[in-house]
Amino acid sequence: MDKNIRELIEENEKLILSERACLSSESRGRANTEEPDSVRTCFQRDRDRIIHAQSFRRLKHKTQVFLAPTGDHYRTRLTHTLEVSQIARTIARALRLNEDLTEAIALAHDIGHTPFGHAGERALNAISPYGFKHYEQSVRVVDRIEKNGAGLNLTEEVKNGILCHTSGEEAFTLEGQIIRIADKIAYINHDIDDAERAGVLFEEDIPLELRMKLGMSKSQRINNMVLDVINNSSDKIRMSEECYKDFMELHDFMFVAVYTNPVCKKEESKAIAMIEKLYDYYIKHPEQMPEEYYKIAREDALEKAVCDYIAGMSDNYSIKVFNSLFVPKFWAE
Repeated sequence: MDKNIRELIEENEKLILSERACLSSESRGRANTEEPDSVRTCFQRDRDRIIHAQSFRRLKHKTQVFLAPTGDHYRTRLTHTLEVSQIARTIARALRLNEDLTEAIALAHDIGHTPFGHAGERALNAISPYGFKHYEQSVRVVDRIEKNGAGLNLTEEVKNGILCHTSGEEAFTLEGQIIRIADKIAYINHDIDDAERAGVLFEEDIPLELRMKLGMSKSQRINNMVLDVINNSSDKIRMSEECYKDFMELHDFMFVAVYTNPVCKKEESKAIAMIEKLYDYYIKHPEQMPEEYYKIAREDALEKAVCDYIAGMSDNYSIKVFNSLFVPKFWAE
């Protein structure tokens, strides 16, 4: 009997990929068992489900560092995700790891992020008795919220990579470990790019010694960091000690020059106050949330459902909801 396309792909993985790669045919599987697809491997199916998810589409209207930017060229949470995916896939391909698994994790790693970047995350974390971490919320989105509560039923490898992409315990696959480091490479370099576009930073402001080590431009820095990861990874995905030290020095510089810069932070207090106000309102009026979130409030916990609803909002939609609830209409007309 002829083998189908998926089976041929799985055979090719065994021939081509590294012995350290996570093979599609050896996945730990899904919470709810499904019949294998005849064309796509399990990780390819996960990637496709993520791309078609509502929460993935909403990333295009969630901002990164600069809140609610008016320019077309600032990063959003979606463009950040695509840049992480590109960097991660390059590393995976060079190390002969599973590129499909790597891509699926990369595309979903921030799918549970709040509106208004980390300011929104800090606001919900401070308010909710359960706390709030975007990487935990990303897993909750794909498990509990998508498809009207049915979830996407992703593989354990993808969910673990999402959960472990920021800090704490490392992912149990090398593909998952790639995302943590690709995320760092992407955000530090595109944050520099956005800061330069906003006029709060010039390339020459970056200490010359760091630029000489890491690269004199964004593309050089990304290329050098990626090559360093490829050349220093085997049984674990890592940067060299020297490159990681330089990266952390660049991060410390960005913390002072950009991340705490009043120009970047001037709208943050307003965003936090708005999220706090929305949270308080829906705690008192849960029936006014969409039915799928009201259902979660009845089945899980009200505080979790309110966080789910607010975290799922885009920047623009959260402002729209806030205005409809708290701003008299004649003020806005």
